[in-house]
Amino acid sequence: MSKPLVLVTAPVATRSGYGAHARDIVRSLIKLDKYDIKIWNVKWGSTPMNALQKDDPNDTMIIDRLLSDASLPQQPDVHIHIVIPSEFQTFGKFNIGITAGLECTAIPHKWVEGLNKMDLNIVPSNFVKESIASTSFDVVDDNTKQVKGQIRNQKPIEVLFEGADTNIFKQTKEFSKMFVDEMKNVSESFNFLYTGHWLQGKLGEDRKDTGMLLKVFLETFKDTKNAPGLIMKTSGAGFSVIDREDILDKINKVRETVKYKKTLPSVYLLHGDFTDHEMNELYNHPKVKAHVNITHGEGFGRPLLESSISGKPVIASGWSGHLDFLSKQLAILVGGSLGDVPKSSFPKDMYVKGAQWFTANYNEVSAVLKDVRNNYKKYTLKSKKLSKVNSSLYSLDKMTVELDKILDKYVPKFAKKVELKLPKLKKVGQTNTPEIKLPKLKKV
Repeated sequence: MSKPLVLVTAPVATRSGYGAHARDIVRSLIKLDKYDIKIWNVKWGSTPMNALQKDDPNDTMIIDRLLSDASLPQQPDVHIHIVIPSEFQTFGKFNIGITAGLECTAIPHKWVEGLNKMDLNIVPSNFVKESIASTSFDVVDDNTKQVKGQIRNQKPIEVLFEGADTNIFKQTKEFSKMFVDEMKNVSESFNFLYTGHWLQGKLGEDRKDTGMLLKVFLETFKDTKNAPGLIMKTSGAGFSVIDREDILDKINKVRETVKYKKTLPSVYLLHGDFTDHEMNELYNHPKVKAHVNITHGEGFGRPLLESSISGKPVIASGWSGHLDFLSKQLAILVGGSLGDVPKSSFPKDMYVKGAQWFTANYNEVSAVLKDVRNNYKKYTLKSKKLSKVNSSLYSLDKMTVELDKILDKYVPKFAKKVELKLPKLKKVGQTNTPEIKLPKLKKV
């Protein structure tokens, strides 16, 4: 009996957050073994498209299902589109949109229109779901210029977290020789680790607030004896030499804004294409003592989840998507305030006038960094508990179970394709045709 045909359109081969999420969704679908899965790979901006490795079994299951051209012999029963909502397309009999949303309180008009095309939409956090629900736009009559209604999302939305692969992301003391040798270049035994992109926007206006995290760190530990270091695993959209030089230039420009007497604390840039296994080694290395990210907002915050499983303290903004898995009881959440998103922070077609995001209280961030450095042991018990909680509740296996529940709830039962079994026909002229016996006839 044939399975429902599912077409997944997504940037599965890209080194991007959407790419990693798409690969996990596909692997979960394959593991469920309920669908005939075909995949149409698409680009994701200018991010590299080399994430799939032919010698990795986790990747070959995806590679084997990639379409060589944009055609199928029949309409898919289900189409799953993993992109931003303005690009959603309805190719299937039942259509599902999956998006990470935006890092702020509202989404663009065209995103709402895209969500309304689909039969079901899936987002990674309650924050994104609430942002979509609170977004509406007036519909104005072209002639009278009067408001005649509103456009808002009308389609069901389900929350499905991005599960961490706990076969990869786990506590470990095993490190490759190459990585051990590389980390010898880090002089300090106590380092904070930042993992995330350094995107467009002036100082304080890039989406992850990477520039201000660096500035606060430098201001906090300047002219300090035995100061900790800051390791920055960051890049722009790609991993080119030009991108690396651009990041180094940004770091130097932030350093120039800090006035000091003798010394500034060490900052280390890790720039390049790391595998998940290499990232887990980085999270667990003994010179990395705590993870920090004072992001303006997260749709989910995948690196924060993966790094939390290392058992090290996690310092993060007290707002947006990552609060689903970072509780104030176990993580270190810094306060701050909401303010309007600057126009320079988003591409023109993603900016929404009046949308807000979070800016951390930088004085509080500084105080937290000092306290974690000076009173480290008081934070480790909670961070180890957080590791156990997150590896149990937010694993890739748990995500697969939740995805199955959502699909069972919404996807209709499609008519089963019945195989028509015809009788075996014999070739004309075949010699073993049975003899037909006619009755004896009497002459009239």
